[in-house]
Amino acid sequence: MTLILRYVNNEGHVVEQFLAIKHVKDSKSDVLKEALFALLDHHDLSISKIRGQGYDGASNMRGEFNGLQKKIMDLSPHAYYVHCFAHQLQLVVVSVASSACCQSVHDFFEYIQLIVSTISSSCKRRGAIREKEHESIVEKLERGEFITGKGLHQATNLARPGDTRWGSHYLTLLRLETMWESVLHVLAIVHEDGRVPTQAAGLIEKMESFKFAFILKLMLKVLAITNELSQMLQRKSVDIVLAMELLDVVKARMAMMRTDNGWESFFEDVKEFCANKGIPVVDMDAEVPIRGRSRRDGFTVTNLHYYRTEIFFVVLDKINTELCHQFSEVSSELLVGFACLDPKKSFSMFNLEKLVKLVKLYDQDFTVVDRAMLREQLKTYIVHVRRHAAFSTCEDIATLSIKMVLTGKHVVFPLVYKLIELALLLLVSTSSVERTFSAMNIIKRELCNNIEDDWLNDLMVCYTEKEIFKSIDDELIIRRFQRLKTRRMQLPRSQELNAFLNLNLHLPLALCRLGMSWMDHH
Repeated sequence: MTLILRYVNNEGHVVEQFLAIKHVKDSKSDVLKEALFALLDHHDLSISKIRGQGYDGASNMRGEFNGLQKKIMDLSPHAYYVHCFAHQLQLVVVSVASSACCQSVHDFFEYIQLIVSTISSSCKRRGAIREKEHESIVEKLERGEFITGKGLHQATNLARPGDTRWGSHYLTLLRLETMWESVLHVLAIVHEDGRVPTQAAGLIEKMESFKFAFILKLMLKVLAITNELSQMLQRKSVDIVLAMELLDVVKARMAMMRTDNGWESFFEDVKEFCANKGIPVVDMDAEVPIRGRSRRDGFTVTNLHYYRTEIFFVVLDKINTELCHQFSEVSSELLVGFACLDPKKSFSMFNLEKLVKLVKLYDQDFTVVDRAMLREQLKTYIVHVRRHAAFSTCEDIATLSIKMVLTGKHVVFPLVYKLIELALLLLVSTSSVERTFSAMNIIKRELCNNIEDDWLNDLMVCYTEKEIFKSIDDELIIRRFQRLKTRRMQLPRSQELNAFLNLNLHLPLALCRLGMSWMDHH
């Protein structure tokens, strides 16, 4: 279990810092609660000061009655829980990819899995597609279809889509479109090899069908829109209000696609793609049997109805439904209230009554006197910031907080600034936690698989917060290490310190700070 702390520092900046990684024997909410409280108690952090909590949405975490978030809120009622927006967005993507309401899309992703598995099942095939892609790029460069530049046209391969990796479906489809000719070439080689029965011939026929190309372009368009939001949600500086605004933008773009102009524009892109890849476009006025019914039953529809209504509209409606279902909390009183602090367009979202209601949700942070003063302070605040030119450049609540500190307005309007701080403390995503697990995979590799928990935790602190440790002078670290009582050997004294420094012995910084002996582990 990894614990990340999010807070607002004295300069008004939002900071997320790695605190510790804790080995837990069970994933039950009671066990996680005890481990979490032990970590907070060890660092002298009060549970009552928690004002927000965020997890990936597992039932043991987000459970309404017995989840970890409920157990924490029982002890700290103002530790409001927000389901990670990035994970919710991923659930939307996965739901569409595996939806039974549009079987054609589900079948499409099944074929994608088969194509990726066939291409990536051996080093020989991966080498063949890499070589073919290199030849294709060279030919296009010679014809002037590609431009040259640093970092362009890097060697790549097909990526496997996964339910737990953000944007993996989009990356897979994007590379398939880019490496289209190379993929067909390798599938042909696999089929001609013939030593092992494969589905390569059938996959070639499937890829060169209009239906496959249509769904490929549709999912690329849809996932590109959601991928922009996913990438934004993984930044530390994104606050809850900006995340809600980006979500509204995604919904608006999906609604625009569902219009007549959206369909016509998309269908022109599909026809252009098919023309470039040599794929015949079906006659949209031709009659085809309804999916799941025999042609002899006489139940037919036109290709236009099938592709437009049963695939295009169904996918867009499914995404809109899932977005409303997964992000249902954006309409809560808490988030709607914090949205009124948005500084864009000269604080056009400002609503006095909704902001005053927020005080009731944080009654422990505002005294009776504060509640009486808040209304008038908000009225003065909004008039002042709209007249002050420095606040016209604020793009979100994070920049507003920094500007309040720089101009000293956090002292003039302390109650308003406290509301801004509370809004910034609400977690948008748990991407920082995901990064720490990636760091653990780097540190605890195969050759260092027997690292003890404490030793691993100390190395994690060093690696994750490397910018902090880079700013510490080596001499201070060595002097601190000299004063430790648990060391096993005598270190050079001050008169020998310079010679010791010249040896370039880099001691683990976290162990020195935590008072642990490096020699004990060697």
